[in-house]
Amino acid sequence: MPENMPQPAPILELENIRVRYGGLPVINGLSLKVLEGELVCVVGTNGSGKSTILRAIMGTQHAFDGKILFNGKPIHHLNTEAIVAMGLVYVPEEKMLFRPLSVEENLRLGAFLLKDEKRIAENLDFVFGLFPRLKERRKQAASTLSGGEQQMVAVGRGLMSNPKILMLDELSLGLAPILVDELLDTVVRLKHEGLTILLVEQNVREALAICDRGYVLQTGKVVQEGSGKELIGSESVRKAFLGL
Repeated sequence: MPENMPQPAPILELENIRVRYGGLPVINGLSLKVLEGELVCVVGTNGSGKSTILRAIMGTQHAFDGKILFNGKPIHHLNTEAIVAMGLVYVPEEKMLFRPLSVEENLRLGAFLLKDEKRIAENLDFVFGLFPRLKERRKQAASTLSGGEQQMVAVGRGLMSNPKILMLDELSLGLAPILVDELLDTVVRLKHEGLTILLVEQNVREALAICDRGYVLQTGKVVQEGSGKELIGSESVRKAFLGL
């Protein structure tokens, strides 16, 4: 973008938020922003506060200070249901599938806010196009799926509601490298189709390789930010996270 052109307003912005967990500070004056259509990643070690950011955005963990803005409007005072209704969708690390239900039933639960059955069917076809294995297993119970397939269901369920922002928490956790690559390729495809994505990930190299911009967290604070390329090339990031 030319220097004289104003930067578009963020679709999502966190301004100096602070979050406690069990009385202890977890996020300490953290700020970040996501522009519409961007793929932004937040990376850091375990315990750095990455997942807490997403829970604060979704209202499941209260930010006691600072602001969280969606399309310029504060949402940090809203409950989770209202935030979801605005188009923010969170795919948690724990997946939280209904294990006795089938793949298709789990996916349809993601469309509970939609009333148009035609749109729901179109969204289901879109998810099955992204993840053909889920189409093959659409009638199987979620409990019978592999870890990678369960992660596909969790992402697909998030897509069923036509999110304005898809927030993914530790997408690669516990998965074989080939499945990680497959899922991250899907994230890139979704970004290319115009979806705004906020990705929290401890798989630093892979996350920075696909994101537009990234934030590096340490003990609840942003210690570095920049484009994915800039952060991969950063000596401090390479030493701290990439073993180089």
